[in-house]
Amino acid sequence: MSSDEKAVPVGQTDKLWLKGPNVFLGYLNNPAGAKNALTEDSYFRAGDVGHKDKNGDFYITDRIKELIKYKGFQVAPAELEGLLHGHHDIDDVAVIGVYDKARARETGTSIIQWFSARVAAHRRLGGGVRFVDVVPKNAAGKILRRTLVDKAKQEAETIQSKL
Repeated sequence: MSSDEKAVPVGQTDKLWLKGPNVFLGYLNNPAGAKNALTEDSYFRAGDVGHKDKNGDFYITDRIKELIKYKGFQVAPAELEGLLHGHHDIDDVAVIGVYDKARARETGTSIIQWFSARVAAHRRLGGGVRFVDVVPKNAAGKILRRTLVDKAKQEAETIQSKL
């Protein structure tokens, strides 16, 4: 579903809405949450971004709340992470959106060049590259992006306080 709530063409990635008798009955003990999750015509707003291919198969790209907004584009971190995993020097990776005007050009030069050659301009790593010993994950193996965002904000605040 597009931002103006119109169906999108096959192959185009956008918000995923579902409808059917077995899709969504509501949230346990949370009727207000269910009301917000359903449209007036009973579509369930899944909170995911994805697309349908020409065979009618659906692909989920990422969660809407995890999308990075960049120059009018919505970029899915999971897509970028999948590509970055293809670099021989990268064992694990997490991509988050960080705005840091003063440091927007600091990069791990070779990784940035390698990555930029493989993606459209709006998917490039404009915020740079930060190296960590371990990518934080929960017990199910999902990346703890909130932890990374908090760490990046703290890092930016520390730099600002030193100026």
